[in-house]
This record gives sequence, C-alpha cells and structure tokens, in this order.
Amino acid sequence: MTFLLLALAGGAARAGDLENAQKQWLAGQRAQAVATLESAVKKTPEDPKLRFALGVMQMEMGQQDAALNLFTSLTQDFPDLADPYNNLAVIHAGRGELDQARQELEQALRLQPEHAQAQENLGDVLLRLALRAYQRAQSALAVPSEPLALKLKRTQDLLQALVPARKP
Repeated sequence: MTFLLLALAGGAARAGDLENAQKQWLAGQRAQAVATLESAVKKTPEDPKLRFALGVMQMEMGQQDAALNLFTSLTQDFPDLADPYNNLAVIHAGRGELDQARQELEQALRLQPEHAQAQENLGDVLLRLALRAYQRAQSALAVPSEPLALKLKRTQDLLQALVPARKP
C-alpha cells in the first residue's frame, strides 16, 4: 500500500484526516475511509497528499475511472510529483494500454530517477511490450520461427511467474 508510506511522510496540516482515513482503511472500513478523504479533499482540494491517498483507495476499491481522473488532475496541478504518474501507469497497464503506461512511467522516472516502484513497474510494462512485439513478429511470418517461439514461451513464463507476486 504505497499511499500509507507517502501519506505518512506528508505534512501535519491535514494529518488528522489522513490518519483517520488510514486507520479506517486498515480496520476494514474502506467506504468510510474514502468518505473521510473525500470530505477532507473538498475542504482542502489543493492538498496533494489527501488527493493521492484518495486515488489509491479508489484504485484498491476497483474505482479505476475515479482514480484515473484524480491522478490525472494531480499531474496537471502538481506536474513535478512522480507518484501520480506511476499510479496512472498502473491503471493504464491494467487496461492493457501499455504504450500509455510506459510513457507515464518514463515521466515518473524523469522526475524521480530512483523511484523504485516506477522502476519495477516499467520493467513489468516493458516485459509485456516485449511479449506483444514477439507475438506480432511471429504472426507476421509465413512460417513460424522456432527461436521466436522460444522467446515467446520464456517471456510468457516470466510474466506468469510475476502474476501471483503483483500486477503491473
């Protein structure tokens, strides 16, 4: 849960609302946690930490469109923050929009080159892009290529090994 670390590193201005929402979230009161943050964001829409935490909670609850809109607005209002780009990439990768995800991860890494999660997510996206390229190459051939088939199998095996650990 990335938002917990980032939110706790934030300022004390809205710490009460953020802390309450995190406690509610961890206690399994997810809808209440989201409501707490939505209320706090209405009071202080300029607070990127509150908005980011809300977006992460929305992602976790499967509210991808709401999270996408929130992270997009964060990149517009705070273009120097890497985390919203990383989270946008996660949403786009989950939708199979790999080229868009790659662009967002590259932007996150331009802003914060040592962003470990963005580095890992970029690796996952590049692996999926490699698989797509291998599949397209194989389908373009009149006669299937054995070396290409081996690359396809190994890339698919690697991606399957990643699935239980995390989703890109």
